[in-house]
Amino acid sequence: MIIQRALSDPGYFVALVTTLIIGLTFHEFAHAWTANRLGDSLAASQGRLTLDPRKHIDPMGALVFLMVGFGWAKPVPIDAWRLDRNEVLLVAMAGPVSNILLASVSGVLLRVLFDVGGVPIAVLSFLVAFTYLNLVLACFNMIPVPPLDGWKVLLGLVPAEWSFRLRELEPRASILLLVLIFAPGFLRLPFNPIWDVINPAIRVLWWLLVGPELQAPNAAA
Repeated sequence: MIIQRALSDPGYFVALVTTLIIGLTFHEFAHAWTANRLGDSLAASQGRLTLDPRKHIDPMGALVFLMVGFGWAKPVPIDAWRLDRNEVLLVAMAGPVSNILLASVSGVLLRVLFDVGGVPIAVLSFLVAFTYLNLVLACFNMIPVPPLDGWKVLLGLVPAEWSFRLRELEPRASILLLVLIFAPGFLRLPFNPIWDVINPAIRVLWWLLVGPELQAPNAAA
């Protein structure tokens, strides 16, 4: 489990908590900022247009993040009457994109410091973990299962009639996410459906941002 690795590696624990605070906060702020720019001020009126982590961190989502390396924050409310389907899709995409931007900044810095040399290994290790965990957040949240952002993206991409029918599945489908997260560990399955789905995308993004010289962590281990 991620938490076991973090407890045995103080540097990784610092990176994990930093990603939890900064990554999830920027993620939800990006949702609120995009919605506000598109004419929906509901999130702003509820105090979500802020970089204050206390407004965004969800206790359960944070606990799951510390345990398995991916999680969620408090969903940003949107007013569907003020946004069309394409705009809702853009709001949903803003969160994962913000994590990719954070990973891009730290990934470029990591590559520069690695090439320069002489940088303390603790600094490089922190940047490796911070970059990777933000990519995990981005890819995890793009899984098309409610209440993740990927579900809203899916609803914006399918025909309107399909979107209406899929929304009826949301209450029951939300349970599926918890099953996918916890069942592999409890049942000691030889595979993990979530990691198996998002790992290829994470590796591609890592290769694009950091390059093949630095190996991405194996967070699923």
